[in-house]
Amino acid sequence: MRILTVSDKIEPVLYGPYLRERVGKIDLVLGCGDLPDYYLEYLIGLLDAPLFYVHGNHDPARDVEDAQRATAGQEFRVSDWGNDLHGRTVHYRGLLLAGLEGCRRYSPNAPFQYTEAEVAWQVINLLRRLYWNRLRYGRYLDILITHAPPRGIHDAEDLPHQGFASYLKLLRACRPTLMIHGHTHVYNRNNVTETDFGATRIINTYGYRVLELAPQWETGGWELVRSS
Repeated sequence: MRILTVSDKIEPVLYGPYLRERVGKIDLVLGCGDLPDYYLEYLIGLLDAPLFYVHGNHDPARDVEDAQRATAGQEFRVSDWGNDLHGRTVHYRGLLLAGLEGCRRYSPNAPFQYTEAEVAWQVINLLRRLYWNRLRYGRYLDILITHAPPRGIHDAEDLPHQGFASYLKLLRACRPTLMIHGHTHVYNRNNVTETDFGATRIINTYGYRVLELAPQWETGGWELVRSS
C-alpha cells in the first residue's frame, strides 16, 4: 500500500498538474493538520484516493459548534471529502488507523489546543476503542496520526511546540507500526525526522512523505518498506 502523508505546508511540487508524476499511484492520503481544505481536496481529487485527517492548531473551527467540540475534546463530523480521525479508529483495506488532533494549549479557549491532562483523557478514551481492535483483529493499531509529536521526540522546549507525554504511553501500549505527525517545521536537512520508539517508527511529515507498506502475513499487521 502506498500512502501520501501531508501537513503544515502547501508543497508546490504537489499543488500542480504533475502531482501524479511526482508521487505515483497513491492508495490513501493522511493529513496531519494545518493545511487548507482546498489543498487537501485537490490532492484527493487528482489522486482519486480517500483522506483521513486530524486538525492542527492553525486550522480554523468551521463554526461555533465545531469550536465547542474542539474545546470539549469531542469528535467532529465527517466532511463530504474527508474523514476526521480525532479520537476514532478505522479499519481501511486491512489497515487499522487512529488519530488525535491539536497541540499544547498556549491560547485560552482556542480550538485544537489541549493541556496534557486533556490529552491523557483523549488517549484513555481512544485506548478503549483500540481494545476492540485487539479482540477483533488480533492487534490494536497500525498507524497513529497526530498533529503534535510525542514529548521528547521531534518536539521543542517552547510551550506551543512541546509534544505530549501521553502519546508515548499510547505507543507503549499499542505498538503501532507507524506514528505520523506534523507541527514541527523542518528547515534544515540535518533535522531528525524519523525516530524508532520501541516497535514504532515515528515520522515527522512536515510538507509531505510517500510511504510504502507491505502486509505481514504471519501477524496480520503491516511493515514499512520505504519512506521518501
